[in-house]
Amino acid sequence: MNHPTPAIVSQGAVHRLPRAALLLFCIAYVLSGFLGREPWKSADITSFGYMTELARGGTEWLSPRLMGLSPEVDALLPYWFGAWAMQFAPAWIAPDFAARIPFVLLLTLTLFATWYGTYYLARSPEAQPVAFAFGGEALPSDYARAMADGGLLAFIACLGLAQLSHETTPALAQLCFTALSFYALAALPYHTVIPAIGGVLGLIGLTLSGAPALAALFGTGSALIHLLDRSSEPGEMKHKAFGAGGIALLTVLVTLLATSLGLWRWRIELPEASWAEWRSLGRLLLWFTWPAWPLALWTLWRWRRQLIRGGAPSRHLALPLWFAGVTVGATLTTASADRSLLLALPALAALAAFALPTLRRSVAALVDWFTLIFFSGCALIIWIVWIAMQTGVPKQPAANVARLVPGFEPSFSFGPFLIAIAATLAWAWLVKWRAGRHRAAIWKSLVLPAGGAALCWLLLMTLWLPLLDFARSYAPLVRRATVVFGQPVCVEAHGLSRSQIAAFQFYDNLMLKPVGSQASCPWLIVGKDALITLSASVDLTHWTLHSTLRHPSDRDEDVLIYKRTAEAKAVR
Repeated sequence: MNHPTPAIVSQGAVHRLPRAALLLFCIAYVLSGFLGREPWKSADITSFGYMTELARGGTEWLSPRLMGLSPEVDALLPYWFGAWAMQFAPAWIAPDFAARIPFVLLLTLTLFATWYGTYYLARSPEAQPVAFAFGGEALPSDYARAMADGGLLAFIACLGLAQLSHETTPALAQLCFTALSFYALAALPYHTVIPAIGGVLGLIGLTLSGAPALAALFGTGSALIHLLDRSSEPGEMKHKAFGAGGIALLTVLVTLLATSLGLWRWRIELPEASWAEWRSLGRLLLWFTWPAWPLALWTLWRWRRQLIRGGAPSRHLALPLWFAGVTVGATLTTASADRSLLLALPALAALAAFALPTLRRSVAALVDWFTLIFFSGCALIIWIVWIAMQTGVPKQPAANVARLVPGFEPSFSFGPFLIAIAATLAWAWLVKWRAGRHRAAIWKSLVLPAGGAALCWLLLMTLWLPLLDFARSYAPLVRRATVVFGQPVCVEAHGLSRSQIAAFQFYDNLMLKPVGSQASCPWLIVGKDALITLSASVDLTHWTLHSTLRHPSDRDEDVLIYKRTAEAKAVR
């Protein structure tokens, strides 16, 4: 029998995921990673450095600088968010945590936008399941709600989402505004005011967050898809034309905005024609978007007859395919491949949701078993290494930690330990629930992937947080420098990265001055990779090497400390 769509869904398969459980799950996922940690290297602490400079008035708002260096990403809005949060936060709130508060809200908005974007795509007439001869098929609103639950679970399950979505960087702001634009364009056929506001905020926010080219491409392609969408009634052509014209006008406006602020930068870097480069990109695409990408491919295969019919695209497939295609293209042609690929996750999650009504029972069982083994194994490894750090048993994991992160002293915190225990017990209950008999909700195949990804992230952010802070922050390096400097008036710097500059200014409140600035500082910090240019920038006869400070886990972050000679002080 030739069904109009491949989705055959009964009303009994679309009962909603319990809202209290979904809300608690999202809260746990969002907050873990933002609470209780240090700023991490390198993008996280770098962005925080620019926010700090803006908050204290040390640089211009339209052209932020960090010791004279412009940001690597030509963004404005993410740095403004962090600076405003630090300015308005009470004095008892740590500056680095205050800067994270807007980004907590951005990630929360991303989850909402992904859910509602999938919901409105599933409301499309072309996406509806087959009507049964004697009734009993899923109602449109219930079907769309269940699909949206599946899309949100697919989004959270993506392995690449965890770290990048919990950093205070332009990447998270771009993700949020991409998801907001995606929602607005998905909901436009059903509402006008709220999608219009979402579209304006999404495309303008994306432009001000350092991705004006993506904003222009999203807007241009979406306007064409909206205009050609065949799911609307013939009498709605005027409404479609009006909506497409509005999207096109907004795209022109954001293009002009980016031009006026000088946000256009040529960043296209074609990958090298080598097997190693393409293998690296292939691995990134495979693991970063897992498990959304195989489900998205399955969607395109099962819904292939609905994608293009009669020369017109179907909105519920064409819109997420366009967003995903643009961002994957950016991934292959830009240096920051992982941060570009991050923007594809909302669209890939929506595509993955449309695979759920078409999955065979054997495929769903395979997904469940693979997820169960993979994430249970990861959680077990996290627990074993943590026990080894606390007790020294087993010996090999404890020795590995001591070798990889020399100088780390483990500590025990009762609160994080209880949270980790609760998360592990919740995972065990979830596995038992999935293995038991219950109604065949179409989102059930993504419960274990999303729960497993959240479990491992939560365990890392509780049990391993002291270790990760020691290994991924600059705090140990700066503490060693503080012992050397004492309380200097100022320190000259040469060849430090943006992240190192931000770290020394934040942790030690150093007055960093670039060499050659006529500063009379008693100390000089030199980046490890800048030694070859040091003699061309300073007179080395006025300085003597004092010590080399090593980062506990990354030799590329080592710095050299020079002290001004007594003769040089006398001359000055």
